[in-house]
Amino acid sequence: MKPRVSSATAWIASTLAAVLFLAAPLPVAAKGEASPEIDVLTLEGAIQPITAQVIVQAIDRAEKEKREALVIRLDTPGGLDTSMRDIIKRILVSEVPVVVYVAPAGSRAASAGTFITLAAHVAAMSPGTSIGAATPVNVGGGDVGKSDLARKVKNDAVSYIRSLAAQRARNADWAEKAVTEGKSINETEALRIHVIDLIARDDDELLRALDGRTVTVAGLTRTLHTKDAIRHEVKPSWRQAFFSKIVDPNVAYILFILGFYGILFELSNPGAVLPGVVGGICILLAFLAFQALPINLTGLALILFAMILFAADVKVQSHGILSVGGVIALILGSLLLLGGNGGAAHVSIWVIGTVVGATVLFFGFVVGAAFRSQRRKPVTGREGLLGERGTALTELKPAGKVFVHGEYWDARSEEPIEEGAPVVVDQVDGMRLRVRRA
Repeated sequence: MKPRVSSATAWIASTLAAVLFLAAPLPVAAKGEASPEIDVLTLEGAIQPITAQVIVQAIDRAEKEKREALVIRLDTPGGLDTSMRDIIKRILVSEVPVVVYVAPAGSRAASAGTFITLAAHVAAMSPGTSIGAATPVNVGGGDVGKSDLARKVKNDAVSYIRSLAAQRARNADWAEKAVTEGKSINETEALRIHVIDLIARDDDELLRALDGRTVTVAGLTRTLHTKDAIRHEVKPSWRQAFFSKIVDPNVAYILFILGFYGILFELSNPGAVLPGVVGGICILLAFLAFQALPINLTGLALILFAMILFAADVKVQSHGILSVGGVIALILGSLLLLGGNGGAAHVSIWVIGTVVGATVLFFGFVVGAAFRSQRRKPVTGREGLLGERGTALTELKPAGKVFVHGEYWDARSEEPIEEGAPVVVDQVDGMRLRVRRA
């Protein structure tokens, strides 16, 4: 005979079973783990000190927030060697995987951009992009040349880029050719010869391709989990965005020239105020940019000398000789102003041509106006009366009255002149005119 179980006992047993079931650990799949997060930074334009500052801060932020990775969307023609090395140093010691993604289509990672891409933990490119052309260049945009110093610069760049490629197990031989021969390739060839790690059409495809990839970060092996990752766009501060525009060599050069225009105009027209204020601000901003750029003092001196020659030609009648000298000094100074070591940013030859052309036209107009004003006949004072035509108010035999230049004058003539006859002023004797028949 089976023992009977009371309804109270059955209820207690059921409740206890339910509690034990709810308290039991859930399967791993049901835990609802947090989605991975990545930071995305977009960089366009020349590599310069503000660029380096932005990237270093982005890596610091990614480490602090413990991001899965930092993606740098890159499009650059190159830039300053010192800024490039600051960026690479920070990437090499980063505790967060740094992915350099040359994108969107039509972008490039040239010169300094090639070094930065090869230094990344993962190098990726979008279709329709290119990488390479890492030969050190001088201010004119060409090869640094065959001097001993040039060879040292190139050898240093070769050693550096081979070291970066070897550290990331990439094609060091091609990397060397990118420096010595200026080789440049598209994304398909870069992937084929193992210069980059993958090709991705957009950010979504990039994150899917990165998912499950193993990278070495700070000496430790990590597996990336980027599929469906939450993205955080990282942007420069407004101060960094503003000063990055000023530090651009072309902008700094234009500000420098405009500043001198304003100051010269103020000196030529004291009391105008506005040109002097604007010129002073432009000069100060230009010098702020020059602190971060490789300034050639000879180039700076030549530009200053050019402005002095232009200003002098307005005051001194040199028949344009001073202006010609100013143009030559301005061109040479502009070419030399922003030079330096290999990879240094330089002023576009088109910007130089435009500025020099505008300067020639401006000062040509000013000097021409000054020349015409010097040759123009005076219209006031004693000199203004010479050659003026008038009318005899009385008979001149030999003295009488004439009406010249809107005024009545005592006049004298060497020959008799009848009343009402037209006369011309030949000489001014104090308050009396010497006239002749017109």
